[in-house]
Amino acid sequence: MRSKSSWRNENTLLPATLDYRQVSGLSNEVIAKLNDHKPASIGQASRISGVTPAAISILLVWLKKQGMLRRSA
Repeated sequence: MRSKSSWRNENTLLPATLDYRQVSGLSNEVIAKLNDHKPASIGQASRISGVTPAAISILLVWLKKQGMLRRSA
């Protein structure tokens, strides 16, 4: 069963122009996968093979620090 926060994060939007190389802590493999797939949301990113829950957490923290955390309606 998913927690409320994971459901909430499912709809967190990722900026279309996000350069994943700027997100410190992401592995080169994760950066490549995110750049290849260009997910529109955290939910989509989390379903990409090889993108770990830790990478998703790093991405969420980075987005929040940058003031880029947005949720879809």
